[in-house]
Amino acid sequence: MQHTSTAQSKSQKAIALEERYGAHNYHPLPVVLDLGLGVFVWDVEGKRYYDFLSAYSAVNQGHCHPRLVKVMQEQATRMTLTSRAFYNSVLGEYERTVCETFGYDKMLPMNTGAEAVETAIKMARKWGYEKKGIPAGQAKVIVCEGNFHGRTITIVSMSTDPDSQGGFGPFTPGFEVIPYDDLPALEKALEDPNVCAFLVEPIQGEKGVYVPADDYITRAIAVCKARNVLFIADEIQTGIARTGRLLASCHNNGCSCPTGQCEQRAGVSRPDVVILAKALSGGMYPVSAVLASDAVMEVFTPGTHGSTYGGNPMGAQLAMEALAIVKDEGLTENAERLGHLFRAEMQKLVDEFAYVKLVRGKGLLNAVVIESRTAVDGSPRTAWELCLLLRDNGLLAKPTHGDIIRFAPPLVITEEQLMECCRIIALSVRQFA
Repeated sequence: MQHTSTAQSKSQKAIALEERYGAHNYHPLPVVLDLGLGVFVWDVEGKRYYDFLSAYSAVNQGHCHPRLVKVMQEQATRMTLTSRAFYNSVLGEYERTVCETFGYDKMLPMNTGAEAVETAIKMARKWGYEKKGIPAGQAKVIVCEGNFHGRTITIVSMSTDPDSQGGFGPFTPGFEVIPYDDLPALEKALEDPNVCAFLVEPIQGEKGVYVPADDYITRAIAVCKARNVLFIADEIQTGIARTGRLLASCHNNGCSCPTGQCEQRAGVSRPDVVILAKALSGGMYPVSAVLASDAVMEVFTPGTHGSTYGGNPMGAQLAMEALAIVKDEGLTENAERLGHLFRAEMQKLVDEFAYVKLVRGKGLLNAVVIESRTAVDGSPRTAWELCLLLRDNGLLAKPTHGDIIRFAPPLVITEEQLMECCRIIALSVRQFA
């Protein structure tokens, strides 16, 4: 299905404006979105698509959830920002809600995922000096190859992506990179007494939804504990029910709460620090948070860290409602159930088409890996071209790391809608063969 020439002119005008006045730091799929509701988005010409990216898992609750819209409207008429120079009437309740939901003593509110990662790094280093006794200026954080934690200078300093680092040095010292899903490498790195933390994604999303061994997180937490090193879970993309658990780190650390809510079971290992963002506000507003125990969080004292917008009443109200929606609508359970169904349907394509190599994922965070080819007419057959075909057929997804297509719909998707999307993907794969 192709746009009309008139429709093309509308889209092209919007794209041309971005190209003319915006920095060229992204390579968007050529579709101009104008409206979103639930699992659907519409472009400027009114064509409807299934959204299978969810703003990189930020809209787990669906686009413009009516409960979130209502909260935003109501809070906008009362107060939106106080800064942290004063108390506000919402922040304490927000902090309690988050701490009780995830089972941590304290939380520190920020705005973006990158800000929260920076916060966690600062906290871990200060903890290393004050609590572990690491000599001043020597604290080291262990990270993994293929990581994606954001794009600030400090964060790209620990990246292995040449596009993230090229031309941006000098970089922040104090990081050591080890292979992902490699416990012996972690054990070796932790022999250094100056290591204060291990920062890791429970599933590497940007790398292409790379899922580690089933016992990796459990064993990594245990190793860190034995060495008095903080285990920091970056759950920015994987948290808030995306993978069929409230946190992705719950998948392989011995936890399987049947309700999809954290039951904080005794004897179950968990990260020392958790970083949340994206779906924490349901895509309505930038909201992030860092969770930790009292013993870790207390290294922050007045003046040592902060944010003007962090903990603002608008973001706080939205985050509380976003978490309530996850519980009330059973989104964790929905992601777990439909994730199995989606991977089973994609496996059929792997079995049928040689160029579809594999499917992997947890919950409704999944990826399909294809093999790039050249058609008989000489045209390329890459993940990018397949995503263009998916777009034409009414479904939006985006490649990552070349030949990997990430599929992550809003968690409000129904089984009927998911099966329709599987048919669209199958149709597109056949047309692309």
